[in-house]
Amino acid sequence: MAEPNSNLSTSSKPQVDGFKLAGSFKTSPKEVSTALRSISFLEIAPEKSAVNVVYVESKDINKMPYLFSLLKFKENELEVIYSIPAEIGPRKRRMDVISYLLNLLSLVSDHYQVDTKAVYQLLEQGVKDIVSSVSMDYNKLYTTYDSLKKESEDIRKKVARLNEQNQALLNKNFELKSQNDELRTRLSQLETLSDDVLKSKLQQWISEHSGSISVIEFSKLYQVPEGRVEELLNRLVNEGYLSVVQ
Repeated sequence: MAEPNSNLSTSSKPQVDGFKLAGSFKTSPKEVSTALRSISFLEIAPEKSAVNVVYVESKDINKMPYLFSLLKFKENELEVIYSIPAEIGPRKRRMDVISYLLNLLSLVSDHYQVDTKAVYQLLEQGVKDIVSSVSMDYNKLYTTYDSLKKESEDIRKKVARLNEQNQALLNKNFELKSQNDELRTRLSQLETLSDDVLKSKLQQWISEHSGSISVIEFSKLYQVPEGRVEELLNRLVNEGYLSVVQ
């Protein structure tokens, strides 16, 4: 049996439940009291023909019993009364009390006896309650699992689609990068045209444009600075390949 807890701070009052078992003294109430006094946290209140055993596990903020049980050993019956706090399920609390009761009955077995059949029925009902509770919890757990499984499957499909889209984007990006590299190569080749090549292209341009040239358009087409185009034009004029018409 567990030691009683320290005071419990709570604003809600626990429910109270209980049950009775047929029982009788084999010796006397005094002998039952003596057998139970070895347990320090029990409060024993003997009467002329009965023994009251109080077990207070915790108290509320007002020092009143909160989690407690009361056993009344009488001449013809054993009455069990216990509290059920809101934070403990009724079925679990009942089984805890039954376990506690069986411990006490083992201590007073030489002085008090209960109807064995009634104890078996009490245990049987308790087990049924626990099994029922576990089944309900299992159903809830399975429902949650099934829901999570479906969500997981949906997410897996989404991830697969995203992976496909990502791969397509990677392929497209690689294609664009290849095109960009090709353009850069072509641009680099244009930017590195020699003076002789540019002179030839200037002459070709002037020939094809009726003796005129737009420095700006030529510069854009061949990616050559305008200053360099003007410099080469001047050199062509000085070298006699071109003449300026006023």
